[in-house]
Amino acid sequence: MIQLVWLIPAFPLAAFLIDGLFGRRWLRAWTGWIASAAVGASAIVAIGVFLEVLGGKQQTVVQLYRWIGVGDFQVNVAALIDPLSSTMLLVVTVVSFLIFVYSNGYMAEDRGLWRFFTWMSLFVFAMLILVMADNYLLMFVGWEGVGLCSYLLIGFWFERPEPYYAAKKAFVMNRIGDWGYTIGIITIFLVFGSMNFLDVFKRVEESA
Repeated sequence: MIQLVWLIPAFPLAAFLIDGLFGRRWLRAWTGWIASAAVGASAIVAIGVFLEVLGGKQQTVVQLYRWIGVGDFQVNVAALIDPLSSTMLLVVTVVSFLIFVYSNGYMAEDRGLWRFFTWMSLFVFAMLILVMADNYLLMFVGWEGVGLCSYLLIGFWFERPEPYYAAKKAFVMNRIGDWGYTIGIITIFLVFGSMNFLDVFKRVEESA
């Protein structure tokens, strides 16, 4: 089941694309259930991954493809599956599924229904990348995605002044966090020569 871990973010990404491309005109009444089904499928896979880790498979790296390769410097699109990440995958998918199901009723009469589930699906995708990444750079991509979706969802009812200004404040605060994160990544690379979690952890242990 661990080898199927990339299906977990793939399902909400597919829902984001379907709802975003077709939700406004053709699938408006179905956007919520499409997104809910996608996140529910992610939760099923996440449960399987969690149970496999619980059964004794403590640490696995599942590589999708090489992202950056310059000499000895390599950054992969890869997932680090261990007790912490498998737990977070389970929490994110199950809680998101419950939120999506509830939102189908709560948002049913809102004319921006398709837009809400489009942003929510992207938010879940970004959160999953954040918690399963095996390196700081890929985690930063997830972090940026979460920040973008936070801005879009906080300002969802942008016609009202309160959500509009709250979204602007969230955007500014996220940019401050970005600077700290970027400085941290650069510092880690300069000190340890790698952005991969396992390499950095190993070198920290060796230097202790």
